Amino acid sequence: MSATILVIAILVSQVLLGGAMCLAGWRLLKGPRAQDRVLALDSLYLSGMLLLLTFGIGSGQTIYFEAALVIGLLSFVATAALAKFLMRGEVIE
Repeated sequence: MSATILVIAILVSQVLLGGAMCLAGWRLLKGPRAQDRVLALDSLYLSGMLLLLTFGIGSGQTIYFEAALVIGLLSFVATAALAKFLMRGEVIE
């Protein structure tokens, strides 16, 4: 019973995270301002990372967790760089 609930919960979360990625991709393409696009990109990173984590939980392989860690680190750096670029117009001073 508990394994069935876990499988159903993982599948539902994967479907919902896929929908969130589609909506974030839509906002990334159609965002009216650059700030909206940066937030959509950050949301896309987060949803992708969480989707990899659900794949890792479902399969039990550690490569998904390592890939999610790399995406988390890169998303932080990219968001910080894009925010600095939008505020000052340059990334490296």
